[in-house]
Formats: sequence, C-alpha cells, structure tokens
Amino acid sequence: MTAISSDAQQDLSVLLHDLPLLQAARRPAAIALSFGSQQVTYAELGAQIEGFAAGLMALGLPRATRVGIYLEKRFETVVASFAAPAAGCVFVPINPLLKPEQVGFIMADCGVQVLLTSPERLAMLQDTLAGSASLRHVLLTGAGDGGQGADGSGAAALDARLRLPLWADFVATAPRAGHRVIDTDMAAILYTSGSTGRPKGVVLSHRNMVAGAKSVASYLENRADDVLLAALPLSFDAGFSQLTTAFHVGARVVLLNYLMPRDVLRAMEREGVTGLTAVPPLYIQLAQLDWPAAINAKLRYFANTGGRMPRETLGLLRQRAPSASPFLMYGLTEAFRSTYLPPSEVDRRPDSIGKAIPNAEILVLREDGSACAPDEVGELVHRGALVGLGYWNDAEKTAERYKLLPAGAPGREAGLQLPEYAVFSGDNVRMDAEGYLYFVGRRDEMMKTSGYRVSPTEVEEILYATQLVGECIAFGVDHPNLGQAIQVIVTAPVGAEGVDLPALQAQCRQHMPAYMVPAGIEVQAGPLPRNPNGKIDRKLLAGQWLERRDQA
Repeated sequence: MTAISSDAQQDLSVLLHDLPLLQAARRPAAIALSFGSQQVTYAELGAQIEGFAAGLMALGLPRATRVGIYLEKRFETVVASFAAPAAGCVFVPINPLLKPEQVGFIMADCGVQVLLTSPERLAMLQDTLAGSASLRHVLLTGAGDGGQGADGSGAAALDARLRLPLWADFVATAPRAGHRVIDTDMAAILYTSGSTGRPKGVVLSHRNMVAGAKSVASYLENRADDVLLAALPLSFDAGFSQLTTAFHVGARVVLLNYLMPRDVLRAMEREGVTGLTAVPPLYIQLAQLDWPAAINAKLRYFANTGGRMPRETLGLLRQRAPSASPFLMYGLTEAFRSTYLPPSEVDRRPDSIGKAIPNAEILVLREDGSACAPDEVGELVHRGALVGLGYWNDAEKTAERYKLLPAGAPGREAGLQLPEYAVFSGDNVRMDAEGYLYFVGRRDEMMKTSGYRVSPTEVEEILYATQLVGECIAFGVDHPNLGQAIQVIVTAPVGAEGVDLPALQAQCRQHMPAYMVPAGIEVQAGPLPRNPNGKIDRKLLAGQWLERRDQA
C-alpha cells in the first residue's frame, strides 16, 4: 500500500482536532502559539491536546458532553478547545468579559458538565457554580490553590460533588481513544452576544469548522510562514477562525489580551504579524493612531468582519499599511463565514462585501422565497457546508433562522427528495448585475422615518466620512409624526478637544437627504461601549439614551 504524504493527510483532515494534530506530525518543531514571551511548538500543542482529551475520557464522560471554557486567551484555552472535540465532547467557549450571571446562564442552557477556568475566575463564580445542576467537574489552570480565596473561601464552598483537578495533572493522563466522531457531529456551541435578548447557542459541527478553515485560508492565501494575531475573543467565530485557519496551514498564532488599541499595534510590531482580522470598531480606533513603520514591512493583509467597514476608516488603514491587502468580509456565527471582497476589487467597489467564499453559495431572496432582481434589496441566505446545526435547545429561534430552501432555489432541482436547510440571515443586502453583494442593514435595526426605510450603517458611513467624529452610532426612536426620528451618538476624533456640532450638522444637511438628517446628535466621551464580541453596543446605547430622555 502506498503511504499517504503529509500534504495529502492535511487535505484529508475532516475533524476539528485533526488541524493541529496533523501539523504536530508534519512540522513538530514549528511554533504554533505565542503568548507574551512564551511559545508552544506544534509537537507540544499536540501532546497537550491528546493529554487533555485522555483526561476527559478518564472522567467517564459520555459522548457530546459539553465542556465550558471560561478563560482569557492563553495556551490552556486553545488546548481545551481542540481536545474536547478530540475526546468526542463539545467545547463551549465563554467570553471572558461576561459576568457570573451570564456565565451561569450559558452553563445552564447547554448543560455544561466540565468547566475549565482559573483559580481567580473560580473565586468570582462561587454562587453561580453552587447552583449549577449539571456541573460535575471544575478543572483549574496553573498550580493554583484549589480555588481558595484570600479569606479561605473558594473550592471548599462549592458543592461537594464537584471535582477540582489541576491542569498539569490532568494533561498528564495516559493516552486513550476518544468516542467515535464523524464530521457531522457537534464540535462546538458558540454563544452570540445577546444584543437582542438572551444569548443563543449556535451549534457548529466538525464539518462546519473545518470547511470554514479551509475556505478562509484559501482566499487569504494563508501559509506556514504567516503570523496571525488573535485579537478578537476566541468565543467569537471570527476570533476562533484565526486558530483554525492557522492550524490548517501550520502558521503561528499570537494570543493577545489587549486593554488599549495601541497594545494591538505594539504586538503587531513586536511579533511581525502578517495577518490581522478585526471588527470595525477596533479598526476605527486603530486607524486614528500612528503605526510603526515595521508593521507595514510585515503585514500581508488585514481583514474586516462583524459589520461594514466605514470607507473613511478603510482609506486611513490603507495609508497606515500601504503594502497590506484589504479583505472586506461578511460572516454570521450561524454559518461561520459567508462572503469576501478580493483586494483587487476594493478600489472599484469599496462598499461591497464581495461574493460567496469558496464552498458556499449566497442567495438574495424576497419574502416569498423567490430570487431578487439585480440591485433589489432582499434577505441574504447562506447555503452549503458551513451552515450550522441550529440553536441549542431553542426550536423556535432555530425555525426563524434555519429554514428549508424553497423549491426552485439554486441547487434544488425538482428530482431531489431530501430537504436542505439554509441560514436566513436577517440581513438586508442587494446584489449587483455582476454578482457583488452590498450590505444594507439588519432587518431588526432598520429605521422607518417619514415613510423611508433607512439603515443605521448608511447614516454612520456619512458621519465617518466627515472626519468630524471618532466613533458614532445611529438608531431610531419613536416619533408621533415621523414614525421614527434618527438619533445619533458620537465621540470626538482622537486628539480633538470635542466635536464641532454646527459643522457636523452642516455636513449632514449637505450630504444626506432631508429624511435622513439626524433629529438629534449627542456627544459622549469615548470609546463607546462594546458588546462582548467587540462591536459597538447599539441596543445598550439606545436604551440609555431613552432613559435619559424619559428622566429629563
């Protein structure tokens, strides 16, 4: 029998944990992860993944057990994220910015039985964990003190049923096989930010995540000598994608827990980062800073996700790093990633989110399921291998987003008998005659004013173009005559003492139709609050504004 080459083996990877484990066999001495001054090779990463997976199996856990990970970005976070599915379990990354009440909701919602956290975080979770019905094991990072707090409280206060093994002992477990797993099995449950209510757990399969890694790595042209900066939360699909795309090609990932945008620039300069993926609010802040020349010498691309990049911000970024290729992307957790705009098209259509990524198809459909005509606004619908498995334990919300493709849709020939589910995004887009897509706005965020439907992103785009604001957010508020009035909250540009409101209002009147001009502009000190995924929290700001209005 002819042996399979390591390159061919990499192409055959179908399970999530195959991505780093195949690299451990292929390039054992290559650096997989950096964190501060520490580094981990692929061989070391692979050994820890196999040890953690064996430790989970030694606990006697059943197949598909949910393993919660409540940690900042660090080596243990990455190891557990790939080891849990290697054992046949499901990893549940919990954003480290969440508070105990929110952590408790997620753990209860999906029945987490094993929790990986630090002694410091455990001390904050005492009441939450004591009331957890499903939790059986709490695994602690580091040497720790068994979770004891300064006052002697901690692990001892937890229910006696909970085991608290330490990380070093756990990963030293003798290797053993995990549960049988195939590519359509669950690998992860990623919880959304909860901007429209309680967070929803998006269930992703091994196939979803591996197909996404291969697709994204192909158009970004990732390679083994890349250095990718993990600046986004690993609980966010685009953040976790930095790991999967890097491990698919054997690249290095730099883990960064930053406090200020300048920390991102320092890390990029220090580590020689070649690829950066971030959300627009972070890019807006980065674009207003001076970039060290060394960044441009190494940075090969920067990619945007999580909302439309303001054209003014894109222009500034291209000035800061002229050698880097800009990739404008669109994605949603329910399907991991959907579209990208090739850098060669950015000058021609800077407002476009591009076309479907490899191995995906994007449709623009009317309410009745028929295809929209060119430039007609409709709902973005994603079909293909990246479509997730629905929302955990929520049939109603799953039915709202994951729907059967209508008869006659592309790929749904009359002779096909089995149904196909696609993700109906809830986002309004339009597709031009050449097939390029343009984001219009979230259906649940669209503002109806004076009989017109206005996207808040359209208003924000014009505000950013004035260069008179640092950050901004637009939203609609009920109005007796207009239906809704457009309200805007802005911050001053970096280095400015304030916002020139008369000049900004004049620019709005000059560049906006009358129905789009904001009824009110409020100035706040920046930066504006973010949700756990780093996006400006529109719902929070709108709610706070309404409270201030009602109390006035």
